[in-house]
Amino acid sequence: MKNFKTIALAFLAFGVASLTSAQTKKIDATKSNITWVGKKVTGSHEGNVKFQEGSLTFKGAKLTAGTFVVNMASLDVTDLKAGSGKEKLEGHLKSEDFFGTEKFPTGTLVFTKVAAKQNGLYTITADLTLKGITYPVTFDLIVKGSKANAALVVDRTKYDIKYNSGNFFENLGDKVIYDNFDLAVELSF
Repeated sequence: MKNFKTIALAFLAFGVASLTSAQTKKIDATKSNITWVGKKVTGSHEGNVKFQEGSLTFKGAKLTAGTFVVNMASLDVTDLKAGSGKEKLEGHLKSEDFFGTEKFPTGTLVFTKVAAKQNGLYTITADLTLKGITYPVTFDLIVKGSKANAALVVDRTKYDIKYNSGNFFENLGDKVIYDNFDLAVELSF
């Protein structure tokens, strides 16, 4: 009977330890996606950019950390068809005027603070690095099962992306491109 109690206590201790230890879950980069929207005075453009890798860390069921690497060279435009300006816009977005993907092939996002709001909903503060420049961003992340979603608004000028910004250039008229761009993130892990 004494051995049974010892074994039961050992299993209980192991179960409690496994609930409190961190578990890192890698994202499936082929099923995860980032959709972007950039707006200008005369309209908008949208597209995708792919993850290179990433992971979320949980302690029990609670999200505690996250880190992601994005393949900036995968940036594509989805609102234009081939031959109608798609290639030209993609090339311009990858140039030094925007993301400079030849010199800066990746972007990163590293969670610095995770605050639980309610079951499965978190407010995240993270360091976003684009073009070698890092600034904090704050957004809400919803985790449900093996999926997570977030929406971010990013000020491109903080990352030295000032091309046709009305805050840096005068007399642009209808050539102004707004400083903020939107990201919709879907994670599968």
